[in-house]
Amino acid sequence: MDVLEVANRAIATGPVCDACLGRLVADRSFGLSNADRGSALRTALALRDDVDFEPVDTADCWVCEGYCAAFDAWAERAVEAVSDVEFATYNVGTRPPPLIEENETLLREEAGVASDAGEPFKSEFNREVGKRFGRLTDAEVSFDRPDVQFTIDLGEDTLDTKVNSTFVYGRYRKLERDIPQTEWPCRECHGSGVAGHEPCDHCGGSGYLYDDSVEEFTAPVIEDVLDGTEATFHGAGREDVDARMLGTGRPFVVEIAEPRRRRADVDRLQADINAFADGAVEVEGLRLATYDMVERVKELDASKRYRAEVAFDDDVSESDLADAIATLEGATVEQYTPNRVDHRRASLTRERDVYEADAELVDPRHAIVEIHGAGGLYIKELVSSDEGRTEPSLAGLLGVGATVTALDVLAVEGESEPFEREAFFRD
Repeated sequence: MDVLEVANRAIATGPVCDACLGRLVADRSFGLSNADRGSALRTALALRDDVDFEPVDTADCWVCEGYCAAFDAWAERAVEAVSDVEFATYNVGTRPPPLIEENETLLREEAGVASDAGEPFKSEFNREVGKRFGRLTDAEVSFDRPDVQFTIDLGEDTLDTKVNSTFVYGRYRKLERDIPQTEWPCRECHGSGVAGHEPCDHCGGSGYLYDDSVEEFTAPVIEDVLDGTEATFHGAGREDVDARMLGTGRPFVVEIAEPRRRRADVDRLQADINAFADGAVEVEGLRLATYDMVERVKELDASKRYRAEVAFDDDVSESDLADAIATLEGATVEQYTPNRVDHRRASLTRERDVYEADAELVDPRHAIVEIHGAGGLYIKELVSSDEGRTEPSLAGLLGVGATVTALDVLAVEGESEPFEREAFFRD
């Protein structure tokens, strides 16, 4: 149908504002606003029919009931809602009153256009408010997890504002033993610090089994600098609480909820964390990251390099140790869920590869063993056999009991591709 005939039919239904009129043919003549289209159609009709031009006040429009005159007001409300928040990207969504949607459907029927022709009222409202917000703040619209999101409820006259999380990536080294990666609530009092009416004996009333953690040394500092409401620590796996994490460190991301600031001097932040940890933990390579980095860290398919101090129950010769290590190198190991983690892991047999293995005999009862293995390989059990749950094992190959007395993780490396790619970081 000719656009002028569409406009003529629409105008015949009653007072229709320029925006609602133009929205019927929003797929024509790109670069114009719907209000511009509606005004042009109204002018063209007056010229064609040689009649007086009769503008319509938006407040009198029976379709939008005046809402199309409120774009500026809603944009200003949105600006005020985030006046104390730092952001670079945004998005706007709108919930129209049911009556407005009914009016729009009726207008389309009367004008003789398809129900999906032109543009819906909701889309125009989102775009027009968004354009004005962008001009007022110099921010850019984003449809992929923007810094701030607004939901306008026209019927309730409310503006819901969501400030999305921001993320800081880095690698940590844990230089002391008996420090867990994250907070470890007491199993007896479930973190309350109280058993009955008395302080919990198991944790001394603290609610935690360990006083410190990597999380506690890092997340609160980042939360304070970015002025958020909550910090969540995400690590690329974790080492045993009694193991040190050395070498290149383990990747982690700290997620800050509802941050008021999104930019930080990461060098200074890194120095602050290291000073706060006072030698127990060190971080390096801090960078501002994207949301996608969280999943990348949590799902990292990583190989790991370990150094273990091993004690034997009986004397071991250099040649026997060398033969056992040679057998382990390149082996595919079958490990049934270890006894020590059976309470929190599914009971099944896992196959893991040993890429490299080396050992140095310190004395007949002690050795230093280095292993490079696939992610998920249990090193303590690879040494001890865990009562036969791991095959082959160093203890099984030697025929001598073997125990890891100290364990260090030397490297956590991506298996298949470079892990730290620019696409996952922010400027």
